[in-house]
Amino acid sequence: MRSPSARCCHELVRRVDKDFIPGLMYIRDNEATAEEFEGMTLPFTVPNASGQDIQLSSKHAHITLENRAEYVRLAINYRLHEFDEQVSAVREGMARVVPVPLLSLFTGYELETMVCGSPDIPLHLLKSVATYKGVEPTAPLIHWFWEVMESFSTTERSLFLRFVWGRTRLPRTIADFRGRDFVVQVLDKYNPPDHFLPESYTCFFLLKLPRYSCRQVLEEKLKYAIHFCKSIDTDDYARIALSGEPAADDSSEDSDNEDADSFASDSTQDYLTGH
Repeated sequence: MRSPSARCCHELVRRVDKDFIPGLMYIRDNEATAEEFEGMTLPFTVPNASGQDIQLSSKHAHITLENRAEYVRLAINYRLHEFDEQVSAVREGMARVVPVPLLSLFTGYELETMVCGSPDIPLHLLKSVATYKGVEPTAPLIHWFWEVMESFSTTERSLFLRFVWGRTRLPRTIADFRGRDFVVQVLDKYNPPDHFLPESYTCFFLLKLPRYSCRQVLEEKLKYAIHFCKSIDTDDYARIALSGEPAADDSSEDSDNEDADSFASDSTQDYLTGH
């Protein structure tokens, strides 16, 4: 079994940009003669991450049949250690939080999952922290919403999380939510509701839904929102009616802002009181 360091190096080599490794293999395995190699005038350089050519040796200006093995060795060594300084800084910072030797107990995937959450989006976990405002949990609209979420692919569920929470993964457990609920709020101010998109307030993990008439309309509007309303807090954009006109006049916008302020106040109070 390879050591963690060997596995790490192997993974780094595998992930090097797609043209780098094939280029090295071409140089290493090329059956050209010495004269043909000289005619290629291949520089004894390697591109760094920013695209600048780095001279690998002061002794060689070009790759030849005789020095090509040395070139391959130096090129791989450079790319593997190009970010040693940055990695060292990251390692030093991590060591202030977690003893570095303990990290070798986990694979890269396990560490990623513990820190970032699972790339899969378990809906039962999202349902367990869901609360509802302006609608009963048993209402048809809520039933349609979860049916649509069930039908979403993992990518679409990640897009949904980005839309409502500004992140693409869920925490690993309910405890990791730290008391933060996923709030689904249904408002009757959208008229007609089927002409409006959902809204989100990422700071509060809040999704606002018009009272859509059927599951098909809900799915269509939700998919549009998660694919095309990509910037965080673009509530004004998401509130545009399908006709292209503003969804509401100034008074309605003021009312909407009051809704947000009211919810923010409620959420802050709940957080402070531990509810």
